[in-house]
Amino acid sequence: MADALAKIPDVEIDPEGTFKYILVRVKVKDGDVHKDIVRGTKSAEYHNHIFEKVNPAMEALGMECKCLGGGKIEHNSQEKKLRVFGESTAFGKADHSVSVEKLKTAFSNYEITCSDDKK
Repeated sequence: MADALAKIPDVEIDPEGTFKYILVRVKVKDGDVHKDIVRGTKSAEYHNHIFEKVNPAMEALGMECKCLGGGKIEHNSQEKKLRVFGESTAFGKADHSVSVEKLKTAFSNYEITCSDDKK
């Protein structure tokens, strides 16, 4: 089952724009092995809309999910910049430092910043 966990991408976000994101802990059902993933999209009006898509997809793989919080990501692909900020009303503020580390792995050639303002 840990192999299935390894196959789940750490990061799936929209290629451009400013959008909501959530930090999700995915773990093997009845197991201790887990990893945190970042998911974000402009199509989500609220943070829980992202979770409502991620959760069933992970359950289908035999995983269980817990949302650790949310925020926003500003993705500027032209300038190769990502900014993580804000919080989710429903889930609270994600640990942006964890999200930034995940993004650095997926976007190694980007400048990635984090700020705690709510804009």
